[in-house]
Amino acid sequence: MYRFHQTKVDTHLFMQLQDLTTVLAKNEQLQFESSFGSFIDITENKVTAGRFWDRLPAEMQEAGAKSDVILRTLGTLHQTDVKILQQFKKDWEDSLLPKFAIQLMTLLEDIRLEDAIRKERPGTKRNFSYRRAYFHHYFTTQLQSNVTRSYATDEIFCMIYLLLFANQPDPGFPRVEKAQLEMLDSIKGHLYSVFETKHTRDNVALTEQIMRKMQQAGYTDSIHEYFILPIGHVESYEKNTLFDELTRTDPLVNDDQQEETNEENEYFDETFSTWHRENKNDDRKQNFLQFELEQGTKTSMLGGGARETEDGDQAMAAIQGTSGQSKQNDYSDKETLTKEENTSENSSESSFGKENEHAQMFTEYAETPTEDEQLQYRQFVEEIDPFKRKLAKTIQLTLEHKQDTPRTDLLFGRLSKKLLPIFLEDSPRVFYKKEQESKEFDAVFTLLIDCSASMENKMEETKRGVTLFHEVLKELRIPHEIIGFWEDANKASDSYQPNYLQYIQTVEDSLYKEQGAKIMQLEAQEDNRDGFSIRHVTKKLIPRSEKNKFLLIFSDGQPAASGYDQNGIVDTYQAVAEARKHQIDVVGMFLANGQIEENDDTMMQNIYGKERIMVPDVSALPEHFTPLLKRLLLKAI
Repeated sequence: MYRFHQTKVDTHLFMQLQDLTTVLAKNEQLQFESSFGSFIDITENKVTAGRFWDRLPAEMQEAGAKSDVILRTLGTLHQTDVKILQQFKKDWEDSLLPKFAIQLMTLLEDIRLEDAIRKERPGTKRNFSYRRAYFHHYFTTQLQSNVTRSYATDEIFCMIYLLLFANQPDPGFPRVEKAQLEMLDSIKGHLYSVFETKHTRDNVALTEQIMRKMQQAGYTDSIHEYFILPIGHVESYEKNTLFDELTRTDPLVNDDQQEETNEENEYFDETFSTWHRENKNDDRKQNFLQFELEQGTKTSMLGGGARETEDGDQAMAAIQGTSGQSKQNDYSDKETLTKEENTSENSSESSFGKENEHAQMFTEYAETPTEDEQLQYRQFVEEIDPFKRKLAKTIQLTLEHKQDTPRTDLLFGRLSKKLLPIFLEDSPRVFYKKEQESKEFDAVFTLLIDCSASMENKMEETKRGVTLFHEVLKELRIPHEIIGFWEDANKASDSYQPNYLQYIQTVEDSLYKEQGAKIMQLEAQEDNRDGFSIRHVTKKLIPRSEKNKFLLIFSDGQPAASGYDQNGIVDTYQAVAEARKHQIDVVGMFLANGQIEENDDTMMQNIYGKERIMVPDVSALPEHFTPLLKRLLLKAI
């Protein structure tokens, strides 16, 4: 079973940063991530912001993370010389100060890129101002800490930053030892040159000059790592910039020409114009236009077929370009070009989110309940009966009030036979409304239950809440389904993650008697991949004809599964958002074990927004679940 550290993920900010990444980089393949430090890695198609921003107030967090993305997508991607950075890393990785060298180089390069971006994009100044304010405060406190611990090299790095972004000329550092102050004085001239650098090679030259002085003075490498190299897998690139690397066109794997064996084939060494009405295919001698692939043996074949052009080729092109069947169409009894691949009607798992591309869903159904399960279920029914009666009575009274009784003496409606008020009153009320049938429920409910291992000590109480859900909806004749979900961690791997939906109640049999005891078969299993399960259930709810569709999720914590640690919350949030776009009301219920932590509430808010119920103790689930059911049922009337 996979369990990961609790992380606070602001899903709204995450989506903003994802959009900012793709827009500024002009590359839809790049994905945003929070990581240790900020870098861009086009081999893995990702741009990262430092995870330390997550600990700051919302305004500072947003501006800081955006400044990281802006630096990498507008700066590093286009302006940092990869070849020079590769050589710099190679030259200094075996030195006495490898970490310090990388950090200093990154800092100086970021200063150059920031100045260039500020001039080109004035709207970024606010984000960079927040960035500088935070780092100034951060390195001020770090300097004091390093002085206390006698981390000399770290002291110098902090002083370098504070000197470059000082609020006053020649700032003082009273607690720093004389040796570090003298070293700072000796490199000041080099540091101030950073504001005049125009290229990565200039910053490399500055860094190397400072590094040589540090080595001569006998300094050892820094303890802390404040910045990391801004390019991931820097050694794997061939072009001068990452942008050139992205737009690189590799040569053909093979550049051979197929020998012509058919004497009837014609070879044209000229460019053909596209067909138009003035350029008819007289005598069937005109070639049919079709694009070639960029890789493979050069042949005279047109795509996957080798035949002469025929009448009706233009129609063939339209048919072949779609995913529909073409066998039933008659185009002069001619076969279409050979298809190289049949497109499946069902798309790949990409429709279930990027994080779930290796996940596969399996369906299970509850078995016929045993006598023990039926006995336990009857006990649960007795325990929740007061809640059921109270809720059912409230709904029935509401339905009675909703009935449209005959109404007379109205200002509009159907004209009454009593017309005397027209002559006797200034505002005659001579209309009425016809009696109408009372409204019925037009709704369907789906209840998803997290069956991860952490639900082990909560499952019995959860079953009571599920029993209340089933009994109330059965009483009101509302179709519903109850589904447990989990991922099998024992069989999961990087390329295969089996997930299960266990149907305790299906919509078809939910209103039949003696079906509720199947609820007792809910058991704690392994991990939970919430977003994947929500998408599968949503896909089934969308085509249903009911006007009101409700999806309720019982869970006790953060989504956690194989390869689902960092982006599980974001993926689940996206799944919920997609369901709501299809007019499905989604509500999350958090089941705690006696106390709700602030992180838990933040996590649920990031996924479900306002539509969340926090249950402090799972034993009180019926008390919290009843008002929710009441609200949703009244909405469905």
